[in-house]
Amino acid sequence: MKNSNATNEDVAKSLNAEHMILNMGPSHPAMHGTLRVVLELEGETIVNAIPEIGYLHRCFEKEAEVKTYTQIIPYTDRLNYLSPLMNNVGYCMAVEKMWPLEIPERVQWIRMLISELSRIMDHCVCIGTNLVDIGGLTNFWYLFNPREKMIDWVEALCGARLTTTYTRVGGVMRDLPPDTKPFLKECLKDVRKAIKDTTGLLKKNRIFMDRTQNVGSISAEDAISYGFTGPCLRACGVDYDIRKAHPYYYYDQLDWDVPLGRYGDSYDRVFVRFEEMLQSCRMIEQILEKMPEGPIMTDHRDVALPAKHEVYGSIEGIIQQFKIVMHGIKPPPGEIYSYTEAANGELGFYIVSDGSDKPYRVKVRPPCFAIYQAYTEMIKGELVADAVAVLGGLNIVAGELDR
Repeated sequence: MKNSNATNEDVAKSLNAEHMILNMGPSHPAMHGTLRVVLELEGETIVNAIPEIGYLHRCFEKEAEVKTYTQIIPYTDRLNYLSPLMNNVGYCMAVEKMWPLEIPERVQWIRMLISELSRIMDHCVCIGTNLVDIGGLTNFWYLFNPREKMIDWVEALCGARLTTTYTRVGGVMRDLPPDTKPFLKECLKDVRKAIKDTTGLLKKNRIFMDRTQNVGSISAEDAISYGFTGPCLRACGVDYDIRKAHPYYYYDQLDWDVPLGRYGDSYDRVFVRFEEMLQSCRMIEQILEKMPEGPIMTDHRDVALPAKHEVYGSIEGIIQQFKIVMHGIKPPPGEIYSYTEAANGELGFYIVSDGSDKPYRVKVRPPCFAIYQAYTEMIKGELVADAVAVLGGLNIVAGELDR
């Protein structure tokens, strides 16, 4: 993949001048305003493609070296901004492993809850916008209505709808809203109805089937070779989900299944996500029943701010408050790689600590980066219109792709 500094002349030299050269993106709506692919066409068939990335590079990894561990949390919102709560969870989980830091049981259940809600919301955007790109506008509204209702709950949870910054190293910023259980159960009913309505429009729709079946197919072997994870890998029939293979928090106490596709095409990628949404609904219902009461922050004195009565009533409390606020949290020297099953696949954080209040190095392993490198091979031999259908099913989010 090239960066956005390449000139049109540089790109043209690498393509066959006898064929038509077509620039797709970044201004094309289906390219999210952040991706550019130069297509070499013979008629309407794609014979070569050169992608460019870097249009949304925010210097996340370098910025993290000059910010405290807590100050980095808002930056994680801007990775996959369709499911920011999952980024918050993944980052804080990585920092906590550096002690290792034991977090309260209720916090672990809360983090699972917000992760599965985020998975549903992310898939709603992916499927809805993908279907808009290939001409199915009605589906967009079916999927976005329940998503909007869930975002109302997220706003009640943390005060924001998009950039959430909800988790803290050692816990979460505040407990769940009081009406969480009945409200989310209503949301899940809406999600299931939306899935039923949308799949009813799609499953046997001849136009949708022609646009997606055997389009952008990739074999299981190639997907693994490229580093696919998440629904795009499982659409190829590979039974791998971090929540099953390497359970974290209490995922091993939940009853759920891993949806799989067969052909690794655009059709399978859409319907694997539909099934994952239904599985997340199952998990959320179990989480709401199993979640215990308890504290929402660790009592580790190097991480947690003391209770106000300690600050006002003891010198030890004042000193602890002062040290955390002024000097930040300081994980022990060392390095860690921690990963979670985000909406698009494996979201990993590699962090190196030198014992100070700022990380020496932060490296993000975003699922989109590995997936997008296969895009040009997947669209070779397809039509220009197919390039749009394939991209939407991969759910490339430039915030985590470029970082």
